[in-house]
Amino acid sequence: MKNPLKRVKNNEELGQMSSLRMDVRIEAPIDLVWSAWTEPERITVWFAPEANIEARSGGPFELFFDPDDHSHECTKGCVFTLVEPKCMLGFNWKGPSMFADLMNDIEPLTSVEVTFHDEGEATRVIVEHSGWGEGKDWAEAREWHRRAWEGVLTSLKSALESGDDRLIFPPNVDT
Repeated sequence: MKNPLKRVKNNEELGQMSSLRMDVRIEAPIDLVWSAWTEPERITVWFAPEANIEARSGGPFELFFDPDDHSHECTKGCVFTLVEPKCMLGFNWKGPSMFADLMNDIEPLTSVEVTFHDEGEATRVIVEHSGWGEGKDWAEAREWHRRAWEGVLTSLKSALESGDDRLIFPPNVDT
């Protein structure tokens, strides 16, 4: 059943909730940062304990925050909507169980774009999460995701800058 709450496609133009936008500068080359987002064995180091991802348009972008139960606390069914190597990723997004009735049974789902900017030996990562509806429940979901994305980017930065062996080896090299 579709969620009856109204969704807004052009939030800024209609004066609705704007996209979440956050960025972080990571002291790591773009190759390693890109791989941290696009390889299942790397994304599980810093984002979620289990993942099914294939970085291609239409490929799965499924993160499982409770690996023992793939029916909740996950992005099951989400897919990559955009893959421009070392430039940009796009994927649709499902919220956690507390917002499942609000966010996860609607079309279109909210969406996330991740942009990568090469800054020499560092990489700037910008995450923009859009497609928020209107009303108190949507405001609570948006605020929850703001805090969650801050934590995710902090985790990514920490994992890459700490020299975690699972992330610092060049992409596609057996360690």
